[in-house]
Amino acid sequence: MTTTSSSTIAGSGLGLFDSHAHVDGPEFDGDREAVLARARAAGVKRMIVIGAVGDPSSAERSVALAERDPDIWATVATHPHDAAQMTPDWWATHERLARHPRVVAIGETGLDYFYDHSDREAQRVAFARFIALARSVDKPVVCHIRGRDNKPADGSDAHAEARAILAAGGAPALGCVIHCFTGTPDDARAYAELGCYVSFSGIATYKTAQPIRDAVAQVPHDRILVETDCPYLAPIPERGKRNEPAFVVHTARVIAACAGLTYEDLARITVENTHRVFRIPT
Repeated sequence: MTTTSSSTIAGSGLGLFDSHAHVDGPEFDGDREAVLARARAAGVKRMIVIGAVGDPSSAERSVALAERDPDIWATVATHPHDAAQMTPDWWATHERLARHPRVVAIGETGLDYFYDHSDREAQRVAFARFIALARSVDKPVVCHIRGRDNKPADGSDAHAEARAILAAGGAPALGCVIHCFTGTPDDARAYAELGCYVSFSGIATYKTAQPIRDAVAQVPHDRILVETDCPYLAPIPERGKRNEPAFVVHTARVIAACAGLTYEDLARITVENTHRVFRIPT
């Protein structure tokens, strides 16, 4: 698997769009401006900051960051890990921020049956309600969907359940992103057939992630996105470090190869796709 340095990418003059980053978080409080500068130097010219970690202060931080920087846009929601903790005040904050002009999507929301930090029914209810919120403000949905690596004895399937909830809520018509895809190639194809975009993170560069690399070929080129999900999941050769938007160049190289594209075409296509799904003018 070939990789390339950030400086090599920067010299190409190409741009990338990090479609899912958590640079609002405390992990970046000490050097956030330097992180953003490194991203731009590496050719990562734009990013979506996801305001969905813990309580709604993450959403507030993400919106504030998007207000200050014209190359950053925000999303708002509560991660499925924290769905069971949601209060009326949390919902009120999200409903207010959802209408902000720098908020381009509702998310990340969804189902996490891997960790089960929140009761599954609470996750399902919150997921459906966030889709309804997205519909009320006419904005896309960003989804976190993770199931068990092997099908559990109870027969539950986070991806199948998520697709049913998305379809029932009309999310594909709004625009729907399955972020940090970790399902099977069949799941990727099913999401694409439903009308969703599928975003690939640094996980795709890991030696054990061949099923995810195989999934790339199941997604039409006009539905592929790339992301860091930083500060998590740094790609090879940066694995073990705090992830940051500049590192998405390594993921993009791998996804290009899996999609049968040149890096240049992958960069152009994913930027176009990100602008389209989030309705950001070019």
